[in-house]
Amino acid sequence: MAELIRIYEENPNPREIAKVVQVLRKGGLVIYPTDTVYGLGCDITNSRALEKIARIKGIKLAKANWSFICADLSNLSDYARQIDTATFKILKRALPGPYTFILPGNNNLPKDFKKKKTVGIRVPDNNIARALVQGLGNPIVSTSIRDDDDVLEYTTDPELIYEKWDNLVDVVIDGGYGGNVASTIIDLSTGFPEVIREGKGGIDII
Repeated sequence: MAELIRIYEENPNPREIAKVVQVLRKGGLVIYPTDTVYGLGCDITNSRALEKIARIKGIKLAKANWSFICADLSNLSDYARQIDTATFKILKRALPGPYTFILPGNNNLPKDFKKKKTVGIRVPDNNIARALVQGLGNPIVSTSIRDDDDVLEYTTDPELIYEKWDNLVDVVIDGGYGGNVASTIIDLSTGFPEVIREGKGGIDII
């Protein structure tokens, strides 16, 4: 049974954040709010937790294209190769915000992502998501709980999310109603910005 924890986005309670961080450290799965849709995540360094999410999503872990939720741009050099000034300016303009940026990965990627040439980076404009990452000390993986067959309320209303995911995850954070439009994905890995998916963020930042 999952635990439903209410956390207010304006001022996340440090005690509640610490409780969720403990779950992540032990390999637990957490559903949490972002500035777009609710996400399903775990610690990016925990192989067993990553495997669990892959099973839930019905994919092989090696094929998964999940993004990393970061607290700010200081995490970039941990996982992405050095980027040029023009690319950094785009990131600065857009983040925190509803964007996922695909960047060239470096040799420091966690072992389950070592074979990836690129990494998707998210810095959501959401205090809860960023506080979790800060508390954990490294990014959490992010994959949307949204399914095209879903009734919309089951991906936006935290109580209905809890009802649906109760037996699959360890914690559902109730951070208020979520959105139903995913992030804009922009590939910056080749030096030429390419829009992969236009979502909530729009494309006027490139």
